[in-house]
Amino acid sequence: MQFAKPKHWNAIIAAIAAGMIAGGTLGLLPGSARAQVKLQPENIVALKNWSYSLALQAANWGGPLVTMYDLRHNDAVGPKPKARPNTLWRMEDISTPELSKEAGYVSPNVNVIYGFGFLDLRQEPIILLAPDSNGLYYMVEIVDMWTNAFAYVGGKTTGYKGGKFALVGPGWKGKLPHGVKRIDSPTPWVLIQPRVHIYDKGKLDLAGAKKVLEAIKPIGLAEYTGKQPLPAPKYDYPAPLSANPELPVSALDFKDPLQFWDLLSVAMNENPPPQDQITALLPMLKPLGIELGKRWDRSKVSPVVLEAMSEAAQNIGPILAKLPFGSIVNNAFIPPPTIGNFGDDYATRAFIARNGLTANTPYEAIYWGNTLDSEGKFLRGGNKYTITFKEGIPFIPPGFWSITLYDSANNYTVPNPINRYMLGNDTPDIKKNPDGSFTIYIQSDSPGPDKESNWLPAPPAPGQFYLIPRAYAPTQQAIDILSNPNAWPVPPVVMVK
Repeated sequence: MQFAKPKHWNAIIAAIAAGMIAGGTLGLLPGSARAQVKLQPENIVALKNWSYSLALQAANWGGPLVTMYDLRHNDAVGPKPKARPNTLWRMEDISTPELSKEAGYVSPNVNVIYGFGFLDLRQEPIILLAPDSNGLYYMVEIVDMWTNAFAYVGGKTTGYKGGKFALVGPGWKGKLPHGVKRIDSPTPWVLIQPRVHIYDKGKLDLAGAKKVLEAIKPIGLAEYTGKQPLPAPKYDYPAPLSANPELPVSALDFKDPLQFWDLLSVAMNENPPPQDQITALLPMLKPLGIELGKRWDRSKVSPVVLEAMSEAAQNIGPILAKLPFGSIVNNAFIPPPTIGNFGDDYATRAFIARNGLTANTPYEAIYWGNTLDSEGKFLRGGNKYTITFKEGIPFIPPGFWSITLYDSANNYTVPNPINRYMLGNDTPDIKKNPDGSFTIYIQSDSPGPDKESNWLPAPPAPGQFYLIPRAYAPTQQAIDILSNPNAWPVPPVVMVK
């Protein structure tokens, strides 16, 4: 059957074409095809706004993966690696500002020494050897490329007696040796991150911590079983080009903002998201040219859409750095219980990747953030503050609790004349008040000899800073803080006037 053309056929076709561009269909055609469609200014504004909104949510979803890609380049596969894939870089000391900057690791825990190691599970499983620490607290966080801490060795999960664990990539069908516990990874690359407590029963024991950290070792399955080690693959990944190397990789600050989408495409195709996200979420990103199984090609994206994508990529890092987060108790930001292993809580995942990369699950560690004082004003250098704890954050020995101060500009600890970056149960000389509580003095200059034991140095004016109280091996009461603000008395930060 043949239908007669409507009177305004050409106008209808043009309108449909404009709508298809807004939906991304013609927006992905080559330039010659796009040139045949003339958009009116209001169409362009609508397309730009719609594309920016979509791109910003896509960047929120994909930013953690791009951050891990960038961190892997910085620490493992780039020209100056800290440790090649399937090996471990071990920090020699606590996380001073200089060491934090060298690692590119934001909001570090300074009660521990760290190890970092990216493991490539595509060829074979990697066996993780964990020692008996004789009761010293340690754990190995195992993080997929989407920043989910999906498994642990040590800590509350497996204890401190050690063992042998096989990290197995997707699709591996082989057989593991006897006595090795299998841990299946959702992505073919993972990051392992040991943390070893540098204090033992209240006393600094850096040598003992280093001994435990040295005994945490990844080894390929072939080598573990006495065979010839498999040859290392050649890694030829596009190098991230940072606009400001002084910022951590989580700032997502690229010379060319569109490189964000190049790297997201490469990383996503190597480390696909879970199947439910492939089915339900990825189709929405097709108008941006983001598809699983295809390399993103900017030449096939409308210039209007590209401009929106560039702006979204440029803005996502600064937005996340200042985004209000979690529930608020006494002007402290308490993260939701999804922290660490996020599921489809993309907002929390993005915020944590930006501001506290590789945060742990609440079962192993809890955190909250103080960026505001009791009057709702940002914490700033030059001011004097106090925070009074009724008691230390409850934990299960050999765990610990602490409160650490960080520079808001770069998420690293703040240089200070006494080289003190935290206070907690690892600083037993903290003076108590008559009722058993204790007050911490937060300011750039000393509060005086009688209070210096409780002094947490802050940056000078006009620097902005934040605090992170945390507990490792937390009790259930401490874990409940994340879902019930009355579970434990979260103290406010009070400015001294």
